[in-house]
Amino acid sequence: MPLHVAFTDRGGLRGRCDVAAVRTVIGDPAFEDGAVVPSGLWQPLSESAAQALNAPPWTPPSTLVEIVRPPAPNGGKLEDLAQQIGDEQAQYLGQALAKPDMITTTENYQDGRLIGLHLDNWDKLNYGQKTTGRRRLALNLGPGTRYILLGALDAQAVCRAVHPEDYAYRCPSTDDYRAHVAAGHPIRCIRIRLAPGEGYIAPTEYLLHDGSTDNQDQPSAMAFWLGRWQRGTLPSLV
Repeated sequence: MPLHVAFTDRGGLRGRCDVAAVRTVIGDPAFEDGAVVPSGLWQPLSESAAQALNAPPWTPPSTLVEIVRPPAPNGGKLEDLAQQIGDEQAQYLGQALAKPDMITTTENYQDGRLIGLHLDNWDKLNYGQKTTGRRRLALNLGPGTRYILLGALDAQAVCRAVHPEDYAYRCPSTDDYRAHVAAGHPIRCIRIRLAPGEGYIAPTEYLLHDGSTDNQDQPSAMAFWLGRWQRGTLPSLV
C-alpha cells in the first residue's frame, strides 16, 4: 500500500506538509554514499495530493500514518508512558537529539555518517509479512520544531521493482530504495512539521522515513516507542 495518512482536516494537513522529489548522495563525507535524501525543492502539498494521501477506512492500522498529540510525560519516566498510550507492551526505544538545520538526522552508529531516508528492521520481516510490523510512536520533546520525512512508495512495491524475479523471497531493505532511486525512478517525499509536544505514529518498517531539522535554528530531541495501536488511539492533530 502507498503512504496513507489518517486525517479529517485537509487544510490542517496541508498547512503542515510539503512535498519534494528525492536524490542520491555521492561524495558528501557527511553521508553514506548512495544515501537517499530529499531534493530540497519543497513545494506546498496540493489539494489533489492531500486527497491521494487520505487513508480509506479499511487501511490496516499497521500501514497507517497518524499525526498525534501523545500524553505529556509530566515529570515521569518516558519508558513508563506506554501505560498511557494504548499499548502497555509498547517498547521504549530511547531518545535521539538532532542538531539544527539537518537535512536528515539518523546516523550510522559505526562511523557517524548520515544514512538518509531508510527502512527500520526491528521486526525482521520478509516481503509477505512487511505490512504486519509494529509502528513507531514519536514525541517531539523540543525545544525546536522538526519534521518527519516519509516516502510515498511502500517497501513491497520497491522490492518488486528492484527484484522482479524473486521479490517474494526477499526482505525489503533500505538498499532496495537506494537502488531504485539510483536507477532513475522517482519517489515523492512528504515532510510533516511537528512542534514540541506533537508526534506521529508511522509504519517505519514499511515506509521510507527519517527526521529532519532543515532550516530550523534550534535542536530538538525525539522520544520513540514501538507498538501496536488501533487507528485513533491517540488524539489526532489533523
